[in-house]
Amino acid sequence: MSETLRFGPYTVELARPDKVLFPDAGVTKRDLVDHYRAVAGAMLPYLDGRPVVMQRFPDGIGAEGFYQKDTPDYFPAWIPRVTVRKREGGTVDHVLCRNEATLVYLAGQGVITPHVWLSRADALERPDRLIFDLDPPDHDFELVRHAARALRALLGELGLEAWPLATGGRGLHLVIPLDRSADFDETRDFARRTAALLATREPGRLTTETRKVRRRGRLFLDYLRNSFAQTAVPPFAVRARPGAPVAVPLDWDDVADPEIRGNAFTTRNVLERLDRNRDPWEGMARHARSLAAPRARLAALEEEEGGAEAGAG
Repeated sequence: MSETLRFGPYTVELARPDKVLFPDAGVTKRDLVDHYRAVAGAMLPYLDGRPVVMQRFPDGIGAEGFYQKDTPDYFPAWIPRVTVRKREGGTVDHVLCRNEATLVYLAGQGVITPHVWLSRADALERPDRLIFDLDPPDHDFELVRHAARALRALLGELGLEAWPLATGGRGLHLVIPLDRSADFDETRDFARRTAALLATREPGRLTTETRKVRRRGRLFLDYLRNSFAQTAVPPFAVRARPGAPVAVPLDWDDVADPEIRGNAFTTRNVLERLDRNRDPWEGMARHARSLAAPRARLAALEEEEGGAEAGAG
């Protein structure tokens, strides 16, 4: 059994729409498609122009899934691609998701989460996003809230604004829009040093230690995804986790709300959120900044506070 969906000049054949993808929540392939159709207007601006890495679960999340970078030959010709030259040699043709038809086609292919690059196809080496991933030890979301507020304050000292995202998992992302004047090496170094400075200020709660055994209950200020070809979950994407949680943009009042956690929103309640609230990330791109002045401020703070690198572990 299949259904034919039409989007202007594009046609999508949805095979086995009643296939259950989330057994615990009873969410089917049709439900996943309906979600992406409903959020497409809000979600597409965060996908447009960014190479996609597809997280696919053709048999649902109860079976093994996989990540796929290269676009299969059988994908329709009307889905745009961008050819990316791999640093170790060869190329990869990534999907670009620019319209509702592509978003729905991907969902029909079992792509539960379309992860996206931090840069766009017209300047792959120049990110327009910097991301900190705040993932708590032992599901301690109050520590996530604390870390988010502390990191926001430090970024404010550096002249930058941050936008929070409930990831659909255990924690939050803080996202800083950039003007693309810096390359990935520069943005990753800035993120690493910022995280190290904050960990030095709060060594009992926060750390940049990558080895879990050495974190000792502290929250890891994860800056590692700020590298070429790394990805992040975009707003309104469904996560391949029980309950079909959805990544949702937040404002800072939401971060303080004890009812909101990283996985507070699902395919069942996210549309009510969209109907009730405007997207708090609307207009975020207008706040894109260079890292030149923040980098100088960071260097001054590092010198004043005695060397962040030594105290970050």
